[in-house]
Amino acid sequence: MANADHVETRAPFVRDYDAALGDLRFRALLPNTAWERLPPAIRRRFSKRLAGGGTVVYTGRITETVMSRVGATLAQLGRLIGGPLPTARDVDVPSVVTVTEDLSSGGQVWTRLYARRHGFPQVIHSSKRFTGPTGLEEHVGCGFGMTLAVSTTDTALVFNSDRYFLQIGRFRAYLPRRLCPGELVVTHTEITPAQFAFTLDIIHPVLGTLIHQRAIFEEART
Repeated sequence: MANADHVETRAPFVRDYDAALGDLRFRALLPNTAWERLPPAIRRRFSKRLAGGGTVVYTGRITETVMSRVGATLAQLGRLIGGPLPTARDVDVPSVVTVTEDLSSGGQVWTRLYARRHGFPQVIHSSKRFTGPTGLEEHVGCGFGMTLAVSTTDTALVFNSDRYFLQIGRFRAYLPRRLCPGELVVTHTEITPAQFAFTLDIIHPVLGTLIHQRAIFEEART
């Protein structure tokens, strides 16, 4: 029999959370020990309550962008479904991320703006929804999305793609793994209590890293 002292428990999922407690939805995706190992600044950032369509803004700069030829092609093909991947290799350019409560789905809309040295900035929209088999999904456009698994390290909150899907109305079809671009890994890592690194990687099981991007952000002062 397992020792009860070592059983992992998750916080109860609270949809109508109290304002004094903040937003418990990310907290509810993790065992207690996994959440508690995160730095306090990350726990605070992912517990920020955005009631009534509120928005939080993060400003920063792109520090690394690397794409293989296949990765660059994948990013361009992604424009057919709304352009969910960075398409430029520019570094040391400004970037802005906004997170807004999605009143229609009960999730959050994430908008990422990447400046370019030539031409208009690229703007990427996605919607995080607290539903599905893993408890969290990201919808990127034209019915495409992915289920996300959430984990932690001592310095980071990590999101890994679990399954890719196409959803039309109530119909959902999961894509065969052999037709998927690879594992998407998004890492939110503490640098200082005021700064964090956002890292995006797409890693193919055969072709290796297709896209790698890193940016450093801090919360905008209001």
